[in-house]
Amino acid sequence: MSKYYLSYLEELESEAIFVLREVWAQFQNPVILFSGGKDSIVVTHLAKKAFYPSKIPFALMHVDTGHNFPETIAFRDKLINELGVQLIVGSVQDSIDQGRVAEEKGKSATRNALQITTLLDAIEEHKIDCAIGGGRRDEEKARAKERFFSHRDDFGQWDPKNQRPELWNLFNGKYFEGEHFRVFPISNWTEMDVWNYILQEQIEIPSLYLAHEREVVWRNHSWIPNSEFLTLDPREKIVTKKIRFRTLGDITITGGIESEADTLEKIVQEVSAMRQTERGNRSDDKRSENAMEDRKKMGYF
Repeated sequence: MSKYYLSYLEELESEAIFVLREVWAQFQNPVILFSGGKDSIVVTHLAKKAFYPSKIPFALMHVDTGHNFPETIAFRDKLINELGVQLIVGSVQDSIDQGRVAEEKGKSATRNALQITTLLDAIEEHKIDCAIGGGRRDEEKARAKERFFSHRDDFGQWDPKNQRPELWNLFNGKYFEGEHFRVFPISNWTEMDVWNYILQEQIEIPSLYLAHEREVVWRNHSWIPNSEFLTLDPREKIVTKKIRFRTLGDITITGGIESEADTLEKIVQEVSAMRQTERGNRSDDKRSENAMEDRKKMGYF
């Protein structure tokens, strides 16, 4: 009798597809949180596989800081057009204009934390009961505490000490009025898994992940890209370097690394030798020891 074996990537893919189908079975109005980064791209690709030959049954939601990489927005719009799905955009600039949040000032100002209010407002406005994210446990210690199905109370807050057990892959998606869930189908994946899967599936990604020439400034131990939103210190100098980004976010806080990896094969080889977490170049995570967990408790991704 022949035996059927799955590779480790096939096992991870199967698990993620199972979680996505559970979301569709248990929730009324789920969305995929789409940032244009590699993890949300992989989740979207998995959703295509999970429901093929039908199109993805979820809308995609993007929380737009207004300080995005232009390449990210162009990639987002191209993908939405190809998929033929609804795009929901929550605007941080609108939140600022409406007085819902106050913009930070100074050299290290960022709109990253302001996304929390914009996200929660969009979830309430569109009556979303489940937001599917690309968070992975290997990224950061706060994300390591997440379950696949992560409950949020009626204020959108996360209590890491009060999460539901997930024995034998049984997921409890019951919630009261006003509450919702965040679901993370690729929780068990590593950065290396993501890149190996992108290579295997030949998934299109933004050019920002590939090494390219760009104007940058050295700040917080990483290369921050020059942009109209960057406030320079008199001692800082703009230089041109060949860099790539391991993770994407607000252009003012996303640091790049010097690299020659301009193909997927070279990225896989480079990542295999890395000893620093991919979020080590994110300025927002360096504000305090518990920066990510504090934001997540308030409703962050």
